[in-house]
Amino acid sequence: MRTLPDGCRDLFRQPFGTLYTSFDQILPLLSGKLVFSVGDVVTTSLLMAGRPPDIAVIDGQTMRRPYPGVTIPHYRCARVKNPAGGLTDELIEETRKAVESLGTVIQVEGEEDLAVVPLALCSPDGSYIIYGQPGEGVVLLQITPETRKRAEELFTCFEQNAERV
Repeated sequence: MRTLPDGCRDLFRQPFGTLYTSFDQILPLLSGKLVFSVGDVVTTSLLMAGRPPDIAVIDGQTMRRPYPGVTIPHYRCARVKNPAGGLTDELIEETRKAVESLGTVIQVEGEEDLAVVPLALCSPDGSYIIYGQPGEGVVLLQITPETRKRAEELFTCFEQNAERV
């Protein structure tokens, strides 16, 4: 289990990628790309646009309120636990497995927000991670060697603790 110390939380409030004010702005950029979504609203928006993500990480909530379930038929569903402000080894491992076996929904019991970091670490160059930036829009993160290096820097902010979920 890794937890994010209070002193590092501001680093995670800034968009990790390019912020767009409208979901429609990113749709043309996704053609022919691997797309991974983190968040129920972003995943639902992709599904409604007819562009299912190759991997979805969801938690059944939006802005800490219940969100109707998101299902993607024929996708493998992996269930993991992950508390707010942390990353479990289970979630980290499941993001790696999902990248190796596309067509996966990772259903998080707890909070999925920080899954962007381990997902960025194992995603191939040229793929995209999409997640919502509350009250501002949607963030599109293209995976490059530079963004992977930034993900490594963010990952080092987490403190290793005994696994507890």
